[in-house]
Amino acid sequence: MEIKKPWQGRFEKPTLGEVERYTESLSFDWRLYRYDIAGSVAHCRMLAECGIISHDEASQIITALGEIYREIERGDFVFDPSFEDIHMAIEQRLIQKIGDLGGKLHTARSRNDQIALDVRLYLRDVIVSVREELLNVIEALIKLATRYFHVVMPGYTHLQHAQPVALAHHFMAYCEMFRRDEERFADSLKRVNVLPLGSAALAGTSFPIDMTLTAKYLNFDAVTRNSMDAVSDRDHLLEFLSAAAITMMHISRLAEELVLWSSSEFGFIELSDAFCTGSSIMPQKKNPDVAELMRGKTGRVYGNLVALLTTMKALPLSYNRDLQEDKIPLFDTADTLLSTLKLLAMMLPEITVREEKMEQAVSQGWTLATELADYLVTQGVPFRKAHHVVGQIVRFCIEEGKDFKDCTLEELRKFHKAFDEGVFEVLDVRTAVERRKSHGGTSWTRVKEAIEDAERYVKATRENLQIIKDRYGRQGYSHLPVVH
Repeated sequence: MEIKKPWQGRFEKPTLGEVERYTESLSFDWRLYRYDIAGSVAHCRMLAECGIISHDEASQIITALGEIYREIERGDFVFDPSFEDIHMAIEQRLIQKIGDLGGKLHTARSRNDQIALDVRLYLRDVIVSVREELLNVIEALIKLATRYFHVVMPGYTHLQHAQPVALAHHFMAYCEMFRRDEERFADSLKRVNVLPLGSAALAGTSFPIDMTLTAKYLNFDAVTRNSMDAVSDRDHLLEFLSAAAITMMHISRLAEELVLWSSSEFGFIELSDAFCTGSSIMPQKKNPDVAELMRGKTGRVYGNLVALLTTMKALPLSYNRDLQEDKIPLFDTADTLLSTLKLLAMMLPEITVREEKMEQAVSQGWTLATELADYLVTQGVPFRKAHHVVGQIVRFCIEEGKDFKDCTLEELRKFHKAFDEGVFEVLDVRTAVERRKSHGGTSWTRVKEAIEDAERYVKATRENLQIIKDRYGRQGYSHLPVVH
């Protein structure tokens, strides 16, 4: 059957096959079919309510759209690249089913505002699912922090031993990162949940439509304020890609530590076999491939952000075909981020911490040097002087092959007379951890408070997300609505 383009009346020659293959987007935007149909149903209802088409016509169109939806779900729908995009594919099938009446659905809209709507509906679901997966990761970290609450490890700066910290404090630091990520995605929903449908090609429409009614049907909080901006705006996609890139950066930092900690040199943790692979030539190898790929896929998400930023650079108003290139980086980022978060939430609970190895490490590397300096400060010594004195003691211990605890009081007093018997009370890693009671510090009390606060945050956010899901009538990225 010959497929007629909706714009074919202007042209004498048919589109070249190579051009069709080069310009089609159906091969990737087909996945928007649920949103395209949901938007079409809302648009059709609005047209009927505004008297632009009859209620009987609207009923026939909506019934046929539901049938098309089920055809796609069953795998019976033919996605012919000649249709160019998902909008034309569904519209052509609609016209096949109900004749010229199907052509009335496109009244008062353009593919320009139609795709702007579809992507917003899609992104709304993706963001809800990303937020849920982030909460799962935060919960996994909270459980690790609780399970290994009293384990002490060396804290690092410059990847050198710095000060003793609670392992739980280290895990909770990542909770803070992922909480900020969750908040970024939550905030971005305000700018995603704005209806562009009704802007038409760029100038609005002369038909007496009611965009607020369409917004109500689709549970949008607002409508766009400028039709030219509405069809050419991709800020919400860039914001999503940016938030995703930051989240992947946080995942990459955690993944890097899991790789390091599971190495023979550190030996701090054991990763589950379920998340590792072996070598094709070295039988002894257990490689942290999942964590390594999390690092690697971070660069891919960065690239998607830069790709769309570059596409948008210097685009004149309003719609340009360049904008078709927004969907591949969007889809790839959404898929990559969600699959990575899912795996991370599954992998974290399977980690086994080698407590004795961490405690052994924290007793090495002069991690109590700051405790010595702080002790001198309590004895009235200016901190800069105390810092210099302890540096001299460290050098002395290195030369003598001994640790702080091996020093006698007489040896310490050679460096400063402020030392007395009380100094040995601070030369204990657990005491050092507990002394850090400042807000956000590593003391057991502060870490316990942080865990409890994070648990409250997860609970409240899950409740909020459920309200949002109930309102949208959706159940996340993976479980989308049937059009009735």
